[in-house]
Amino acid sequence: MKKYLVSALLIMTTVAAFAAPHTYTATKAKRTTTKSAVKKKTPPPLQREDVQGAIPRAVRGGNPLQMLNPKAPAIYGTAQQHVVVDPDTGKWKGIKLFEFWF
Repeated sequence: MKKYLVSALLIMTTVAAFAAPHTYTATKAKRTTTKSAVKKKTPPPLQREDVQGAIPRAVRGGNPLQMLNPKAPAIYGTAQQHVVVDPDTGKWKGIKLFEFWF
């Protein structure tokens, strides 16, 4: 009995599927005017002032104590980047805490 019921349902679904074949053609629809989304102009990128020195580097670096470590990784920079050197003697004169580039 179950076999007949299942086969009857299967035959009915296949007949219903093939009874109204699909044409796969688009019907002519009325053109509707749609408003296209107005794209907002992106603002120009802000130019950041190029600030260098020991204090900005410590803030950006994440771990300021690594700047004092002589065996710190290269991502923390070197002492030559933050020291003012006298051109006549070659010795250091001071530390660049803030350095502004224009």
